[in-house]
Amino acid sequence: MAEIPVGARGELRRLVTSEIAIDFLGLEQARVLATPWLIMLLEMTARNMIKTYLDEGFDSVGTHVDVRHLAATPLGMSIRCCAEVIQVQDRRVRCKVEAFDEKEKIAEGTHERFVIHIARFAQRVQAKLLS
Repeated sequence: MAEIPVGARGELRRLVTSEIAIDFLGLEQARVLATPWLIMLLEMTARNMIKTYLDEGFDSVGTHVDVRHLAATPLGMSIRCCAEVIQVQDRRVRCKVEAFDEKEKIAEGTHERFVIHIARFAQRVQAKLLS
């Protein structure tokens, strides 16, 4: 497995569209980026960054998320998600994550991922189905 350096950074940008906005408040003007989507985008930012350091056949899976959603982001506004490796212990990678919209910081926290060998992981998952 390749070395993942502490301090490695990744970034992802996304436009807030109706597909990733809440729709349960009843008013179109109240539609904002949904927290589950924000967390998924922060996870994907960390995953994509870590993946650049991994050998073929390896990836990572999320194991812990601790994120505060600080501010609402309306439809049509862009967000920028950032991930930075702050700790590596064997195959466990801990990242600081943040997100910003065009006006302010909208999220901060940490996210932990675990590096896996995809084929071995798939075998364990399938074995769970059969047990």
